Amino acid sequence: MVASRGHVGDTHPAAVLQALSSLRSPPVRALSPTSPAMSTSSPSDAESSPRLPRGPRVPGGEDTEPGEEKVCAVCGDRATGYHFHVMTCEGCKGFFRRSINKGVRFTCPFSRSCPVTKAKRRQCQACRLQKCLDVGMRKDMIMSAEALRRRRAQRRARERRGGLTAEQRDLIAILIAAHRRTFDSSFSQFAHYWVINFAKEIPAFRTLPIDAQISLLKGAALEICQIQFNTVFNAETNAWECGQHCYTIQDGALAGFQQIYLEPLLKFHISLKKLRLHEAEYVLLQAMRLFSPDHAGIAQRDFIDHFQEKVALTLKSYIDHQHPMPEGRFLYAKLLLLLTELQTLKAENTRQILHIQDLSSMTPLLSEIIS
Repeated sequence: MVASRGHVGDTHPAAVLQALSSLRSPPVRALSPTSPAMSTSSPSDAESSPRLPRGPRVPGGEDTEPGEEKVCAVCGDRATGYHFHVMTCEGCKGFFRRSINKGVRFTCPFSRSCPVTKAKRRQCQACRLQKCLDVGMRKDMIMSAEALRRRRAQRRARERRGGLTAEQRDLIAILIAAHRRTFDSSFSQFAHYWVINFAKEIPAFRTLPIDAQISLLKGAALEICQIQFNTVFNAETNAWECGQHCYTIQDGALAGFQQIYLEPLLKFHISLKKLRLHEAEYVLLQAMRLFSPDHAGIAQRDFIDHFQEKVALTLKSYIDHQHPMPEGRFLYAKLLLLLTELQTLKAENTRQILHIQDLSSMTPLLSEIIS
């Protein structure tokens, strides 16, 4: 989409923003400045369970008293739970799985009666495997390597879904609600389309002085528009589908925009659409551009910089927990690169709008943004 006459409402920002002072609310709760640490513990094996039904009576198994340390039925080492239907240690669990999966035929060099203890369990693999079978370890409970990989991936995915902090979830909810209340994908009221409406729905934005709000909006309006327009971009037809209307790069050329701007603009929208962003990621990108300390006065720069950092960390955390590999690999880095491209596009967009129209012929709001 390209900015052109009549695409922005004619209300002057000073008049609109002065009305915001009556809508002020306390600052949003501070978010944690660091993203939640990823769990370093590896998922337990799918074949393992501390509460499997009672199996055969084995040493160190059901006969032990409550609170008494369990011992491995194979070698006598400390047991960690039921593995393949028998109380065993991690070492014998892994040995049994590897031996069965590889289909190895072990041979005892002696009389097939070697002692299998914690100290001597590695001396004869044949007798150790036979002991595993004798105490009741079951081959049919061993999952294939592929099935085990899928189970672990599913468990990690479940862990990721709960990885955001409460403050980060609250921030996403605020931004999504602001977007849904103010963005009409059909553009039925296109002449009254403001970014202002999205911004004033955010409590942190309303706490800022009017001059800082104007500075942020002037600096970010064109970039936020492009991010929002990407949600209606069809990558198959290279067109922006706005309800009953459909716009293409050719429409921008007819309006007077040059290919030096239109070609990179189309490339930007294609690249962003290919990432298949969630709604939460779109609104977080908009907030990152809105709360840019480069756009605000010196007095509020620290607050704005801190809030932008919270938004960026929330976006990074959301990507880490909602996009499984390999889809999520480098996604955050790709978004940062696209935001840099967007800033370049904004500069060229401004230059070309001034080439097409002079400030006196623009609507007051567009004139305020471009100036």
